[in-house]
Amino acid sequence: KQLDDAMIQLAQQLDYFENIHSIPGIGKLSTAMIIGEIGDIKRFKSNKQLNAFVGIDIKRYQSGHTHCRDTINKRGNKKARKLLFWVIMNIIRGQHHYDNHVVDYYYKLRKQPNEKPHKTAIIACINRLLKTIHYLVMNHKLYDYQMSPH
Repeated sequence: KQLDDAMIQLAQQLDYFENIHSIPGIGKLSTAMIIGEIGDIKRFKSNKQLNAFVGIDIKRYQSGHTHCRDTINKRGNKKARKLLFWVIMNIIRGQHHYDNHVVDYYYKLRKQPNEKPHKTAIIACINRLLKTIHYLVMNHKLYDYQMSPH
């Protein structure tokens, strides 16, 4: 408890703490853990660099007529990947309390004619969440459901 409070106090000193915390479903502790694991988000010029750091960018294998199934790279930060997985799970669990475009995207992927498996949809939602976090931090904006792509 004391360690969590100290971590939150340190993270609140950063100017983009509120940008991430404004996303529905992400609490103060989750925000502090995301900042602690990823570090300075402003150092990433694009959300693709942030995805590569976390390790959810796509690894594609093609050779001649051979096309293997796409998988995530997993070269990035394993702890950040696990943390973001649980953040997405918490956002989906708390969907009845707030509107969030990540939850909308999850159910869109799950109900398509070609239904995506649960974990594939979660990874896609992590990608969407990282795009949102990167946009909010770089543009110094708070989350607004009406402005989000849904």
